[in-house]
Amino acid sequence: MGLFAEIREDFSNAYNNDPALNSRLDFLFNYPGVWAVAWYRIAHRLYMANFKSLARIIMGLNQIITNIDIHPGAVIGKRVFIDHGTGVVIGQTAIIEDDVLIYQGVTLGGVSLTQGKRHPTIKKGAVIGAGAKVLGNIVIGEYAKIGANSVVVKPVPNNATAIGIPAHVIEKGRCKEPLMHNLLPDINKEMFEYLLKRVAVLEHILVEDNKQLLEQDLELENIYESFIRAMKN
Repeated sequence: MGLFAEIREDFSNAYNNDPALNSRLDFLFNYPGVWAVAWYRIAHRLYMANFKSLARIIMGLNQIITNIDIHPGAVIGKRVFIDHGTGVVIGQTAIIEDDVLIYQGVTLGGVSLTQGKRHPTIKKGAVIGAGAKVLGNIVIGEYAKIGANSVVVKPVPNNATAIGIPAHVIEKGRCKEPLMHNLLPDINKEMFEYLLKRVAVLEHILVEDNKQLLEQDLELENIYESFIRAMKN
């Protein structure tokens, strides 16, 4: 596929991914993510043709206009949609495959200053939630989902959901609705609820020998062990 055919496909893809897009005027002024990818495609061709300084200048100007920082050396596949886009950073050796959806504030960054592959690979169909940081030479699997504001430093399997700081896989298997971030569990809240219940049970055990309370404590212990096993996945 030629350069301008790819750009036209990016433009068409915006209509498929955002129901708020109602007119060409909206598209012109309110979709910096689409324009950033379009300018990237031009700069990437120049970068690969060894016009690296010119490519960096183009993407520097793009960053000023769109507030999206994409290194022209990154590899971005077809129909990649950056929704809203403010604050998105995509590093030099990042690889983004086809049909990936990226929200505002996402960083695909490195954790090393050495040469070579040091940024993440995002496989086909993945969704990266707003504010998420995906760091290092790791792979985010096909159709995986990263919850908003998560910090991912380990690989995420295909069809899995990862959330938290650092991120942990909490669900395996593709959800029907890829954008349902509001349904992701709150790990911290669940842990605090467990601790409060555990402390209450132990306080009662100290003051009275109650078989029922001992059973409740054993049940909580089983919940805790299941929680720890899930965090290690």
